[in-house]
Amino acid sequence: MTRSTGFTEQALPPWRRAVLKVGSSLLTAPGGALTGTYAEALAAFVARSREAGREVVIVSSGAVAAGRGLATPERGAGLAGRQALAALGQTRLIALWQGFFTAPVAQVLLTHDDLRNRRRYLNARSTLRELLALGTIPVINENDTVAVDELKLGDNDNLAAIVAALVDADLLLVASDIGGLYTANPRTDPDARPVDDVAEVTPGHLASAGGAGSAAGTGGMRTKLEAAIKAAAAGIETVVFDGRDVACVGRLASGVLTGTRLRAPRSRLAARKYWLRHTPAGGRIVVDGGAADALRSRGASLLPGGVVGAEGEFARGDVVEIGDGHTVFARGISQYAAGDVRRIARRHTREIDGVLGYSYGESVVHRDDLVVFPE
Repeated sequence: MTRSTGFTEQALPPWRRAVLKVGSSLLTAPGGALTGTYAEALAAFVARSREAGREVVIVSSGAVAAGRGLATPERGAGLAGRQALAALGQTRLIALWQGFFTAPVAQVLLTHDDLRNRRRYLNARSTLRELLALGTIPVINENDTVAVDELKLGDNDNLAAIVAALVDADLLLVASDIGGLYTANPRTDPDARPVDDVAEVTPGHLASAGGAGSAAGTGGMRTKLEAAIKAAAAGIETVVFDGRDVACVGRLASGVLTGTRLRAPRSRLAARKYWLRHTPAGGRIVVDGGAADALRSRGASLLPGGVVGAEGEFARGDVVEIGDGHTVFARGISQYAAGDVRRIARRHTREIDGVLGYSYGESVVHRDDLVVFPE
């Protein structure tokens, strides 16, 4: 009998890029030391997915727990102590993940402030895109060494949902120490029944989810449902499964889920297009005919060579209109402020750094951040 008994096998939602969240309870032994017992099967799933041409970003807890396993028992009390444990354990955590892969693992430490500030958000986004393009496996954690508020929350479930939107993931996979969502807490209620599919997370679901989970982690099923709500707002579906069930994890690589599927009301692309269409624009970028045709017909990014000029004032990260001098036909997120766009207009991408003294990438508006209106 498997740990996921009771959940019906179903097809995993189709995906090309996913975020896999792994909690502390799956990475620590009963005594608190870091262990790869369950991580090995999860890493095998990542490896098989990459062999199939997919991309996976890992959001991994466990730094504080790993540090606690290295420190003397009396150390680590209080906030400063936990921050020190995070710094101590972070290298062990990354070494654990790197030990499972031949591809390089890239450590990325984020705080919620990095994701609230628009410029830092875009910088993180650009870095993660480049890491994926380089064929690395990004392993993301909160920067617990300095992030006071985030360390108090200790909520990597919600961080994973934010990262999923950040990297334009198609799917958020949450590896739990329980099979999925139940009608009640299965640890205390013998009548609790597994829930295979949730069309939309409701207050009733949140109420039945309870509070914190295991002693090693600080989140429970409630934070996983909160993460699913955030992911759904970006058009990203979430699946919760038992990361301790090797057979369950193995089936994921074959496209089979034994757990809970939490659906999004609209597709990722539809959610992003809706947001771009309805967010107030900060200005306008004017393009030539060639660039207009490339954006309309070929799904291209907007490069500086096709830019004629910029109207109004807008900052890096603002939503802007895009037009050809006669018609506004698109909207997108500008990688450069209005003044910078004017300076690099008509330039080749290799000239950006020389003109500005820095570069945020070759695209003025990346195709993933752009919506073209129907003609």
